[in-house]
Amino acid sequence: MPQDSTAPWAVDALGALAHATRLAVFRALVTAGPDGMIAGAIAGHCGVPPSTMSHHLAALERAGLVQSERESRQIHYRADFAGMRRLMTFLMQDCCQGVPEMCGDPIPGLACEPPFDPLREPAGGD
Repeated sequence: MPQDSTAPWAVDALGALAHATRLAVFRALVTAGPDGMIAGAIAGHCGVPPSTMSHHLAALERAGLVQSERESRQIHYRADFAGMRRLMTFLMQDCCQGVPEMCGDPIPGLACEPPFDPLREPAGGD
């Protein structure tokens, strides 16, 4: 493997996400957006004891995927979107081998809109 094709930070980030609970936490924080969530709410959302959750949040923070901020007696966590973009860019940077048509839309299911809800009425009341 060429030396420049690996990056220790990417290995750390992928390792942090290679655990079911940490992946669920990261996805919950991405969904929460810039508002993030407090640690207790994340633990409740994922059904994990708070003491265990702090270990998972610390691993994600060390990997550059989560940011924390103390607010009074609580710690507020947010997805580190710059870290997420950095990892995705690293993973995708050589996918096309100089031929963009080869990759097409690299993330076809990505949309910054809520998922389709068949029970919700369409816009305009049709």
